[in-house]
Amino acid sequence: MCQICQAVTVTENKVIDRTGQNASSIFNQRSLEQDYRTLKSALKPGLRVLDIGCGTGSITKDIAHLVGPTGYVIGVDNTESFIDEGKSLFSEVDNLELIHMDILDFESDEKFDLIVSARTFQWISTLDKAIEKIKSLLKPNGQVSILDYNHEAINWTPKIPASMQNFYNMFLMWRKDAGMNNRIGFDLIDIFEEHGFSEIEIFNADEHYERMFPAHLEKLKVWSKVASSKQMVEEGYISDEDRLQAIADYNNWAEHDATSMTMKLREVRAILN
Repeated sequence: MCQICQAVTVTENKVIDRTGQNASSIFNQRSLEQDYRTLKSALKPGLRVLDIGCGTGSITKDIAHLVGPTGYVIGVDNTESFIDEGKSLFSEVDNLELIHMDILDFESDEKFDLIVSARTFQWISTLDKAIEKIKSLLKPNGQVSILDYNHEAINWTPKIPASMQNFYNMFLMWRKDAGMNNRIGFDLIDIFEEHGFSEIEIFNADEHYERMFPAHLEKLKVWSKVASSKQMVEEGYISDEDRLQAIADYNNWAEHDATSMTMKLREVRAILN
């Protein structure tokens, strides 16, 4: 499931509002099987796992089930409402702990065998600090797994309307100006190497949607939902008229002209020696 705008990230320059409408309900629909399926091969009973940017913990609780009662999983997210909802929904999972906190402020006396993060590092502007934080929390020979996008490589067939292409170009510029990496999913290899990780593995997890499948229509319309936020208007990246035109044109494209959309997504794993 594509999750683009669903939390609040604090960068060094600004607060980026990406809660959107019904964000927690979208998070609650997530599962390990559907939304982080490549991670399953890294999970085994007894692991101590940290999930960065866990949302309400719907994937995190699946991880807890797989590591079993001899394992333990902590989920950290900086949106308090998500953590509160997750604590209510998954209170019966004994080996799961959800914490409201920025990852840079998180501390643990006991290190982790595995640190994971799904679709979160795309929103982090302080990447070097975040990777060094991961290193400080991993056990020797511990493993990190990050699942994220390359927003510069998205593919729409046929081409999207010019109004939405303009909005999307401004979206990428807005993100870049805030210090975020638009191709983080593909740049992680170099980032891990620069920070001393090794045994790097790549797992393709592209999200592909086709209009011929009724369940995919709302997936195709995700960029209309992104454009529903007025933050880029308020910060001068696009006019409200152009934003609204992009939404109307794109929805019409999705409903009548679209063949498919592929969002480039990959999991990258590495070992801390």
